[in-house]
Amino acid sequence: MTKSQRRTWLTAVGSAIAGIAGLLLPVFATAGAAQAAGSGIHVSDGRVYEANGSEFVMRGVNHAHTWYPSETGAIADIAATGANTVRVVLSSGDRWTETTSAQVSSIISDCKANKVICVLEVHDTTGYGEDGAAATLDQAADYWVGVKSALQGQEDYVVVNIGNEPYGNSGYTAWTDATKNAIGKLRNAGIENALMVDAPNWGQDWSNTMRTNAASVFASDPRRNTIFSIHMYGVYDTATEVQNYLNHFVTNKLPIVVGEFGDNHSDGNPDENAIMATTQSLRVGYLGWSWSGNGSGVEYLDMVTGFDAGSLTTWGNRFVNGANGIAATSTRATIYGGGDTGGGDTGGTAPNGYPYCVNGSASDPDGDGWGWENSRSCVVRGSAADTGSSGGGDTGGTAPNGYPYCVNGSASDPDGDGWGWENSRSCVVRGSAADR
Repeated sequence: MTKSQRRTWLTAVGSAIAGIAGLLLPVFATAGAAQAAGSGIHVSDGRVYEANGSEFVMRGVNHAHTWYPSETGAIADIAATGANTVRVVLSSGDRWTETTSAQVSSIISDCKANKVICVLEVHDTTGYGEDGAAATLDQAADYWVGVKSALQGQEDYVVVNIGNEPYGNSGYTAWTDATKNAIGKLRNAGIENALMVDAPNWGQDWSNTMRTNAASVFASDPRRNTIFSIHMYGVYDTATEVQNYLNHFVTNKLPIVVGEFGDNHSDGNPDENAIMATTQSLRVGYLGWSWSGNGSGVEYLDMVTGFDAGSLTTWGNRFVNGANGIAATSTRATIYGGGDTGGGDTGGTAPNGYPYCVNGSASDPDGDGWGWENSRSCVVRGSAADTGSSGGGDTGGTAPNGYPYCVNGSASDPDGDGWGWENSRSCVVRGSAADR
């Protein structure tokens, strides 16, 4: 059957399929969709969605609130860059002054007023096992339970990042059980927000502890609504390392974001260009570190000087205005009127011109990659049907290394090395040495 015949056939039998699909969807729905759908920000098929089914890709900035509580204009200034998310540093009181429930509510109100999603994180856990001053994930979980009243009803706007970089380079094998226990404590307490968990090894997971155990950690959440966060500094100083790590999660349909990264670091020089290009290509979120206020020799990680929004640093300008940066790639959450606000298939459009299925594989009971939603055909992201081109831009799909295929093929690759250049970014020629 040709593609055109298939389209005609699908249209002709659409009404019948729609009726059957209505019966089949509950059976084939993933556990994540069944648990989290309609309950604010949630995970389905390894992607992050808003309650209305619109995919949400974080593009944001970290803000060190707990050390600079008087910098009350920072969230507004970050939002003004076009960022759709702010990750806010809080304290459980175990290491720094506790961020009270009232203060948490105020921060959430500030995020909502400035139309950004809030990722709230407890920083006291940083480097536990290696840093003697650090708190445990269990202590962080107790803090979240204590401020539960500020979180309830905010599921559309707030992601709870349980603890920052919860293990250093000692004792990190305990990360898996400690993370599962913390998730369980929050869920048992009635906290229904999407959760985020940081990797061990100071967030960089060089041991692959989070990568290896992510599936079991995700399954331990009764709501199947946990997002994994990798911090990319000196460990990720090549494109291959960046791509391999992120592709593992995407391939295995496990939700991942780059929760911190910079353009330089004392432990090595991260490849920020690869991080930003790969996350954009894979539709993975990123949150750059950080707006302002860095010290202890890493002041170069400030995006603005002295919390002055009009004084972008070299790193800040790269992050906001550079290739794959905030200005070019950030889309406001639909809860604030951004994104694709049209009804029906709000998951975007596949390269072949058909809309992506909002409900993912749940809309495709026979597993061929073609689903049926809102009386029309749709494509399951990453399936065999997710191919082709509808013209314009880099719409040739994505190579295994995370870069887009060149729409114009070898014409975009004059030196014949397999790497081309289209629309101000690198692309891969299909079948070339770079196509791996």
